[in-house]
Amino acid sequence: MFAVGATVAAASDSGGSASSGTSSRAPGRYSPDAGFARDMAVHHQQAVEMSFIVRDRTGDEPVRSLAYDIANTQANQRGMLLGWLDLWGLPKVIADEPPMSWMAASDGEAGGDGGHHGHDMGAAKPGALMTGMATKEELAALGAAHGRDAEVLYLQLMTDHHKGGVAMARGCARQCATPAERALAQGMVEAQQSELTLMADMLKQREAAPRG
Repeated sequence: MFAVGATVAAASDSGGSASSGTSSRAPGRYSPDAGFARDMAVHHQQAVEMSFIVRDRTGDEPVRSLAYDIANTQANQRGMLLGWLDLWGLPKVIADEPPMSWMAASDGEAGGDGGHHGHDMGAAKPGALMTGMATKEELAALGAAHGRDAEVLYLQLMTDHHKGGVAMARGCARQCATPAERALAQGMVEAQQSELTLMADMLKQREAAPRG
């Protein structure tokens, strides 16, 4: 909890005074900093949900341990992202903001209010909110599976999820103006790439492979 508080405080210091709303360094409403925080909070929430689902669908300790680690890590990171939005005085949800539209902003706009730059990433599959995210049907299938079937589906869905998350985190590492947020994003890239390697090995052990 201390680490989370310190990271949020660092973001507040680097982004200016959110409470006064007068600092030119505070991220804009449609900036990459704010857009990433909003979108990754949603992205992380689904990873936590999937991890809790598989925990109750298998007794396999390696899968349960991985699911616990992912749920714990991403829940904490989600708290940081939402905490920064609060500190910056920015909304957690913007109804007319397309998911991942912040990734269309150029590096020169990274610290400001990028405005509406509609950007279709073309990576989200039909029925999924953002790239890598599972559909309602896939979540239902995971909830109905048991044992090895649940393990394999979870690992496949989480592999897709991590790949989408890595792409988003790389975008923030390039474009976000807040040093603490850039550092968190880069940490996400490195940690999730390591977990991608682990999940590929776990799938191979179950005579399965990532999808696509």
